[in-house]
Amino acid sequence: MIRPILLVAIGGAAGSVLRYLTGEFFKKISSTTFPLGTFVANIAGCLLIGILIGLFDKAGSDNPQLKWLLITGFCGGYTTFSSFSYENVSLLQHGNYGLAFLYIASSLLLGLLAVGFGLFLVK
Repeated sequence: MIRPILLVAIGGAAGSVLRYLTGEFFKKISSTTFPLGTFVANIAGCLLIGILIGLFDKAGSDNPQLKWLLITGFCGGYTTFSSFSYENVSLLQHGNYGLAFLYIASSLLLGLLAVGFGLFLVK
């Protein structure tokens, strides 16, 4: 039981650090009120999880240690749907209804497409 927890923690820490760096990067290059860093992290994380799952399936691998580290840990730490939810509530509270709708709709649609594309890239 300790091994899965450690692997998820290590992957999650790495994903969280990369998520932080992604957010900081987009704050520096963009002046929009649109939460671009979180948006990019969510879409990239969806693409990455699609690629990883596709690679595991293609290799016929059922390596739980790598899945705990990379999928549950890293991707779970990197993607930020809790931040996504908070940012949408904030947009709505400030009357930015159109921007909130755009953020929700584009995140969901592009996230689904990114997972599918990641799977496609591996096949």
